[in-house]
Amino acid sequence: MRPSGNINQPKSRASAGRSKGWFVSRAEDDAHRDRLRIALLSYRSKPHCGGQGVYLRHLSRELVDLGHTVEVFSGQPYPELDRKEITLTKIPSLDLYRDEDPFRTPALSEFRDWIDVLEFAHMKTGGFPEPLTFSIRALRALKRRRRDFDVVHDNQVLGLGNLGIGRLDIPLVTSIHHPISVDRRIELEAAEGIKQKLGKRRWYGFVAMQSQVARRIGPVLTVSGSSKVDIVKDFKVDPRDIEILPLGVDTRIFHPRGPVSERVPGRIVAMASADAPIKGVDVLLRAVAKVATERDVHVIVVSRPQKDGPTEKLVRELALGDRVRFVSGISDDELGELMASAEIAVVPSRYEGFSLPAVEHMASGSPLVASRAGALPEVVGDAGVLVEPGDVEELAATLRRLHDSPEERARVGEAGLARVQERYAWPAVAQATVEHYRAAITQRNYLRLAAGKQ
Repeated sequence: MRPSGNINQPKSRASAGRSKGWFVSRAEDDAHRDRLRIALLSYRSKPHCGGQGVYLRHLSRELVDLGHTVEVFSGQPYPELDRKEITLTKIPSLDLYRDEDPFRTPALSEFRDWIDVLEFAHMKTGGFPEPLTFSIRALRALKRRRRDFDVVHDNQVLGLGNLGIGRLDIPLVTSIHHPISVDRRIELEAAEGIKQKLGKRRWYGFVAMQSQVARRIGPVLTVSGSSKVDIVKDFKVDPRDIEILPLGVDTRIFHPRGPVSERVPGRIVAMASADAPIKGVDVLLRAVAKVATERDVHVIVVSRPQKDGPTEKLVRELALGDRVRFVSGISDDELGELMASAEIAVVPSRYEGFSLPAVEHMASGSPLVASRAGALPEVVGDAGVLVEPGDVEELAATLRRLHDSPEERARVGEAGLARVQERYAWPAVAQATVEHYRAAITQRNYLRLAAGKQ
């Protein structure tokens, strides 16, 4: 028999009902005991840009649809949640990196306690404090409510505070989409001069903490075989502690709106953080600049580049003018329409642990060009065109070929759509995640019994 989610849970409603002279069916009682009370932790949860926020949004919805109770603990930016049954508990930071005022200095009245002082001091010395400070705040919140949850799911926080969750007698499951050590390596390679390199090393100082926590935290879920290899290599996690569970796609938003032949002529669409070297937007812009000298093409990037940052400077340098447009803050419906309007979709990343955008492009029926990097070959398979990461000439040649061949675009788009329908569905991801929760709960219960605890 499957163990219940909480060894200390009260008597079932059926037994309580019999003592009061009424009856609840065994099936209803089993369903009640099978419902889990889940705490989802995420230090920042952008709803449309950034895999952590997208993952949180869809997983929480599907968990609730399976009948479980979900409470999300998040710092800013807060997530968009798709069900009114999901509780959002805000764990506010000082919000030092808000889009309209990054690296801001808060007013003295905004400081509430020593954690805020630590966060500000960390930022002022060039570090990124949010994983650490969120984990401490979340642990403090969970201490007050340790009996409210059957399991805690950490969405790649990996802060030192997480190590205290085990002492609260709550099972913990951790998602690592990919180790941020990979981002650090790529950004250091792209850094120019000793000052910039030292700045990047300081910014990514939290990676050492995440590595330490990952080795001690217990069961880990990751999204691809490629990510598992990198977690073992960079974080030294025991591979026996890591399970692979691919992500899903929301086909209510991402689906074809008509045949590829009716899409906006010459339109290339990418969804990626514009100024992050790991995402390869610079490679895409250089390739489009080459193609645009011979073909009528334009590119739309779903992102908000930093004002007068490296991407805006590159656009001016390449004289792309109205050939490139950046969009952000659009609704789900607008995003779905945009993705489905692409004549060609591109994921030009230098690395991906999974790449939800790749799956969303394929779900939209768009012919996909993706880098042969990280997990992208694993995710895309033979349902897209793969190119060498960072190779501007190869990407430009591929864009020209697809632009000139409606037949190949149609074939690649159909193959991508078929792959998504076969492999990537959020309900299945949620159901598999629940089984990992139950395994963690069972392990905790056995350890308690072995220690002689009731």
